[in-house]
Amino acid sequence: MRRVLLDTRYTLVGFPTAVIGFVIMLAGFAAGLGTAIVWLGVPLLAGTLMAARGFADAERGWLADVLDRPPVRPRYKPAPPGAGRFRRIVNPLTSGQSWLDLLHGIINLPFAILSFVLTVVFWALPLVGLTYPVYGIITSRIPGNVELPELLGLGDGYGVNSIFYVSLGLVFALIMPFVVRGSALVRAGLGRALLTGVAELQERIDDLAQGRAAAVSAEANALRKLERDIHDGPQQRLVSLAMELSRAQRQLAKDPEAAQATIKSAISATRETLDELRALSRGIAPPILSDRGLAPALAALAGRCTVPVDLDVQTAERYQAAVENALYFVCAETLTNVAKHSRATSCAIQLVRIGDILMLTIGDDGVGGAHVAKGHGLAGLADRLRAVDGELSVQSPDGGPTVIVAEVPCG
Repeated sequence: MRRVLLDTRYTLVGFPTAVIGFVIMLAGFAAGLGTAIVWLGVPLLAGTLMAARGFADAERGWLADVLDRPPVRPRYKPAPPGAGRFRRIVNPLTSGQSWLDLLHGIINLPFAILSFVLTVVFWALPLVGLTYPVYGIITSRIPGNVELPELLGLGDGYGVNSIFYVSLGLVFALIMPFVVRGSALVRAGLGRALLTGVAELQERIDDLAQGRAAAVSAEANALRKLERDIHDGPQQRLVSLAMELSRAQRQLAKDPEAAQATIKSAISATRETLDELRALSRGIAPPILSDRGLAPALAALAGRCTVPVDLDVQTAERYQAAVENALYFVCAETLTNVAKHSRATSCAIQLVRIGDILMLTIGDDGVGGAHVAKGHGLAGLADRLRAVDGELSVQSPDGGPTVIVAEVPCG
């Protein structure tokens, strides 16, 4: 019932608004265009476009209720900084959306009339039919009055008339919500195309631009982190290893036992360096991911984690490389954080496809406190997911538990 009332308000209130807007915009446009040759029409046209913008903003507010979606307002081109008075006056003429607002105000009238008439008729017919037993007593006693049932050969009399009109009212009462909804959507479709279509397209372009920027930032951060980790870890160990081997070489002739001890130390350092390189390689897509897919790669990550992991993979499909890489890095980084910071005793990973969304859920029973603020590791994961139109949500109150959900389109 609420939907019917919202649609009814839209079609009824919108009709007089459309009439007023049509008159103002058509008259202003015609007068401004006719006097533009003497420059008087230029500010008149600008004023008409500003009026059209006001009517368009009202329509956008109503569209949010009818289409059940947040209101979308396009960005109007502002006047350049330091512009003069005349430049600021004519600035609405330079915005393409202003002209779309004017076009909507002019061609919206036929749609407003159609939706208004349909709404009024399909509200009136059920009301008249269902209330006939009240006023039908009077109409049935008027001399010479011929009721519709009598014309159709259905009989005569107040009782027959009441049954007929009440039945007709019930039928139209059942049809009315669909007709009102349809008439509202017809008019709303025009408003969405002209008043919010450009804004929605611009939002999509902005999202794609942000996604590309996030991908570049995530890759740059990952490379910097990898370079720093290699410099601070394996590179230093390799330098130390080279020095140890040089010392062992010098000791071989003079003190073989000391040389043997030095070589043992070098072997131990080599193993530690290999372990560290393996840990760093987890930040790079492993061959198992490209060869066998996401499910085996997640199983390998779970097997290497120092915290017991319960893995539940409900899809074995192959997906785009960018999607698989993004979810793999989310899982690898999250498991690293679980092992280092969470103090958790157990962890659970679930991978499931729901429609066109691939969802990775990672939870642990640790101390919590994880978030995606800038400067934290999860912020980089959010950027990486944004690059593939994905989202990262984190629920990690102090004291735990922590649940991290990554959602990526895979259709």
